[in-house]
Amino acid sequence: MRPVVEALGASVLPPGSGPGEPLDIPLVWEGEVVGTVRPNGLNGALDRLLDRVAEELGAPLAELSRENKQRAVQLLEERGAFTLRKSVEEAAQALQVSRFTVYNYLSRIGAERTADGRPAAGRS
Repeated sequence: MRPVVEALGASVLPPGSGPGEPLDIPLVWEGEVVGTVRPNGLNGALDRLLDRVAEELGAPLAELSRENKQRAVQLLEERGAFTLRKSVEEAAQALQVSRFTVYNYLSRIGAERTADGRPAAGRS
């Protein structure tokens, strides 16, 4: 369970660890609450996404080949990273490319999706 919780950027709290938050999710095992999952919201979400993509591609984002940087942008787009404020700028910084380059990669991804008959996702 812990890897899933950590991938979501949440925390696992022991049972009875104080008053619950509105988004807390009780962990129930055989009818008994054995803990709580507390989502951390969007704080740090982009950093977690960037770290996860770097891990999947096997190298720090700045060290990736051009092709893998394009793949990184595609993975970030698929996971909704670019719906977050200032995400293009932060992704560009992590990839050590310009914002213009990230927008070009996104444009290419959108064009490929449209050509495949799949709807192109919105950009922010």
